Amino acid sequence: MTIRILLVDDHTILREGIKALLKYYDDVEIAGEADNGIEAIHLYRLLKPDVVLMDIAMPEMNGLEATRTIRLQNPEAKILILTQYEDQHYILPLLQAGAAGYILKRAFGTDLIKAIRSVAGGESFLYPSVTTIVLEQLRNANTASNMSENDLSTREKEILRKVASGETSRQIALFLNISVKTVEWHRGNIMKKLGLHSVAELVNYAVKKGYVD
Repeated sequence: MTIRILLVDDHTILREGIKALLKYYDDVEIAGEADNGIEAIHLYRLLKPDVVLMDIAMPEMNGLEATRTIRLQNPEAKILILTQYEDQHYILPLLQAGAAGYILKRAFGTDLIKAIRSVAGGESFLYPSVTTIVLEQLRNANTASNMSENDLSTREKEILRKVASGETSRQIALFLNISVKTVEWHRGNIMKKLGLHSVAELVNYAVKKGYVD
């Protein structure tokens, strides 16, 4: 059985390199190419490929939004992220959006074909260094889950309330007579203590806990 791939990356040279590499394998073929997330969504609907090989940073719509949309419309879609980004702020949201695998562009060609075959076969694939990052994040999350707003200082609770109310770091800094960097440091510390990863999660948490109406 031939694995049909939709290749999504805004760099033509990279796409050409991947196509040249995959020509050495008889069980894979490029069914289509896209250079942005919007085009990827359209081509997925049209081509129904076995695997989407998806970049993250692209114009018009990035890989995260495209992955989320494709999976929402097609829960059976198998998406393998191929990127240069080796950071938890990219990895976890993409996995939560439904990506079945995550491999780095610096990987060997043999790693890429292994990842493609694994994802096509219904398995997950994480590049070794990515696995380490995910496990570390899970350990941190388990630690954070034992914490609550009771672990926040009075100043942190005050900043949490103001962030959740929509005030900017500059507005908070002026009100509290501290620097913007200090506000941002407190905000990062609050998120770390509560196991949150974005301002949106922070606001949602504050609303649920009654910090804002």
